[in-house]
Amino acid sequence: MNLLIVEDDKETLNFLKPSLKAEGFVVDIAEDGEAGSYKAKTNDYDLVILDIGLPRKDGRQVCSEIRSAGKTMPILILSIKGEIETKVDLLSIGADDYITKPYSYAELAARVKALIRRPQKVEDEILRVGDIELNLPKRSVYRAGKKVHLAPKEFFLLEYLLRNRGRVLTRQTILEHVWDMNADLFTNTVETHVTILRRKLKGRNKNDFIRTVSGTGYVID
Repeated sequence: MNLLIVEDDKETLNFLKPSLKAEGFVVDIAEDGEAGSYKAKTNDYDLVILDIGLPRKDGRQVCSEIRSAGKTMPILILSIKGEIETKVDLLSIGADDYITKPYSYAELAARVKALIRRPQKVEDEILRVGDIELNLPKRSVYRAGKKVHLAPKEFFLLEYLLRNRGRVLTRQTILEHVWDMNADLFTNTVETHVTILRRKLKGRNKNDFIRTVSGTGYVID
């Protein structure tokens, strides 16, 4: 498995590179955003570990350029507290997961292995239920062939519900996965966004595809 680490901190690089090589990975490095963007776009890596605060080109821009080039490898963001506020922010820049500094190597290695195990086939990047289609690479949603415009939080909420189809998700579980669980959110945040999703995705059938389970949460059957 080939990894690219885009990180300007030499101490971090000197620790991560040999540690990941000891796990059996082939590790390439780039010490600024411009070099990282070029390497990620011109090579076939199985995963990119990308720092947000980089010289010459910000990590957000690098991530966006990688996705714009059509590369679909998982991207794990390294950030300090406050750089990535929620998983919706993560989604908006095209990354797959993030880890906040300081972190343990065991946690980072576990995230890397989990992301690499995730199927990367195109069919796995398109989620469907009934006449609703969510295309992850294109960040687009269609209902009955008609494009539906969703805000980033709405898109991520729909993706999470679709990935867990048939499973009743509690409000707290949704908060933890769609929003930072420590974020200062109003108590009706989930309810409000579910209502917006229902309105935007309302089809000819009056039955809601997001079902409320009284006293528990929500499920897509």
